[in-house]
This record gives sequence, structure tokens and C-alpha cells, in this order.
Amino acid sequence: MAHAEAENSNPQAYDAVATTEATLVDIRPEGQRAIEGSIAGALVVERNVLEWRFDPASGARLPVATDHDIQVIVFCSEGYTSSLAAAALQDLGLWRATDMVGGFHAWHATSLPIVPPSNAS
Repeated sequence: MAHAEAENSNPQAYDAVATTEATLVDIRPEGQRAIEGSIAGALVVERNVLEWRFDPASGARLPVATDHDIQVIVFCSEGYTSSLAAAALQDLGLWRATDMVGGFHAWHATSLPIVPPSNAS
């Protein structure tokens, strides 16, 4: 289970994330982001391509995926999918990959800043 293997981040770690080299990664599908909103500065990488984009050996890697030592904090809506995603990144050797406990919903519930949903009036 990913929670047993990785140290998890939580929304209260906002200040730490904002002042470190951590990359906050939103793996929610576009439809969920449109309904729920997003976190400013989070890198959007949908779950189905996450490993390709963060594997330093991949030809499809993101510029941030320079080596296995990068700190990645993955989040989804509630923290379940991101737990498995963080474990998959660890399996690739990204030993500092973790997930946000409670996901976007927990972040929003603690009144941390969000970008409102695109359908908000």
C-alpha cells in the first residue's frame, strides 16, 4: 500500500511545498478539474501518462523529471488514486514521490488557495 511505503504530505504542508523544490502534480481528469477547481502552480499530468512523463529515462519525460531525486507530491480528488500513483513513481525509482492525504478535497476544506472551477459563476 502506498501510504505504508511513502511519507505522505497533507494540505497543512502548504508552506513547506511553497518554499521547497517539490513539484505538486494534479492527476485528476480535466472534467474533475473543471468541476472542482485546481491549485495554482500545480503541474497537470493525468494519471494515464504519469509514469511516462516522470521517468527520467523516458523520451516523453517532462523537463522537471531530470533524475530520480526529484520531490513529487501527487494529488487526486480524495487521495485514493494518488496513493497508488505515488507508489508507481516510487517503483520507477523516484524515492521522494508521495501523495497528498485527502487530495484536493482536503486541500480545499482547509481553506488553502484554489483556482475556482471553470463553471463557477
